[in-house]
Amino acid sequence: MAMNSMMLAQLMKDMQDPEIMAEAQKMMNDPAFKKQMEKVTGSQGFKTHMKEQQEAMKDPKKMKEMEETMQKKLEEGNQLLDENKDKFEAKKEDGAADEDDNNNKKEATVEDGKKKEDEKEAVEDKKEEEAAQTEEDDMPDIPKLSLGLN
Repeated sequence: MAMNSMMLAQLMKDMQDPEIMAEAQKMMNDPAFKKQMEKVTGSQGFKTHMKEQQEAMKDPKKMKEMEETMQKKLEEGNQLLDENKDKFEAKKEDGAADEDDNNNKKEATVEDGKKKEDEKEAVEDKKEEEAAQTEEDDMPDIPKLSLGLN
């Protein structure tokens, strides 16, 4: 499953936040997390994916294409975040709203962002999803993150 552009942009912003990074460091130091990561990195699906990515990165043409794709996705994501910023801020100010209302607003905001994704990404998602189905038995049950570098 390809990461949508808005999630990528938010991830990049979050990585600049010292509090979030401190929490991430705590999580990575947790023995249960380390054990889960050993399962993931030891799986054949992960090893195959990493080998394919390393091969792709050796090709300057492919590397340039991947960088352009990531830059485009990041720009699109930042634009979507900016467009939805008012909705997020309004939700924060409406602290009295019930939780179901907040969840509906979140879903609507995400749906608005997804609608702006181009059709090509949807096709790529389907291809990656089909490929992931063959690897599911090898992988532990954790979310997969793909930066669209294939």
